[in-house]
Amino acid sequence: MEPLPVGDAPWWEEAVAVLSEDELLGPIVRAYPSPALSGQGNAFRSVVNAIVGQQISVAAADAIWGRLVTMLGEVTPERVLAVSEDDLRSCGLTRSKASYVHGLAAEADALIPEDWATMSEAKLRKHLMKFRGIGPWTAEMLLIFVLLKPDVFSPGDIGLVRAIQRMTDGVEDGKDAEAFAQRWAPWRTAASWFLWRTIDDEPVAY
Repeated sequence: MEPLPVGDAPWWEEAVAVLSEDELLGPIVRAYPSPALSGQGNAFRSVVNAIVGQQISVAAADAIWGRLVTMLGEVTPERVLAVSEDDLRSCGLTRSKASYVHGLAAEADALIPEDWATMSEAKLRKHLMKFRGIGPWTAEMLLIFVLLKPDVFSPGDIGLVRAIQRMTDGVEDGKDAEAFAQRWAPWRTAASWFLWRTIDDEPVAY
């Protein structure tokens, strides 16, 4: 399998150069010159982190993640399978999330396809969403933070929707936000990264 990306996204500087000229996003891009989006090369850790963060606040997700890391030491499939779902729930995970994490640990080797580097984003989404616990938002977080795909926008991310609503009128929901974000193609991943920075100074990471 093609190794997962580690380090800064290879397209980052080009994306920043283009987006810095955008009337709306440019000032934000220039205000946050670093860090760049970078890959950690660890799909399982990232997917568990994303599942922890599904439909809860950042503060709550951080607290649960901290307890999970304290219990496991390192978030690996082997260490997850060495504990029970009840142990995972004791960290704050819901019953369903604990089940998802356990199931993904058992299937971790199949999570990222061998030919991921040449697959389209649509095919990657379809593949990822075959796993229990991975819906559109979680799949998009993996495309952004693990595979470093350059043109991903997640209409189900409330932070992105709110950031765009602050910029312009007429954006009522994720569908509207996705349509508006077309202006930043083919660099919507970087645009998302900077939009998140308008919500929280701390860079988003999964």
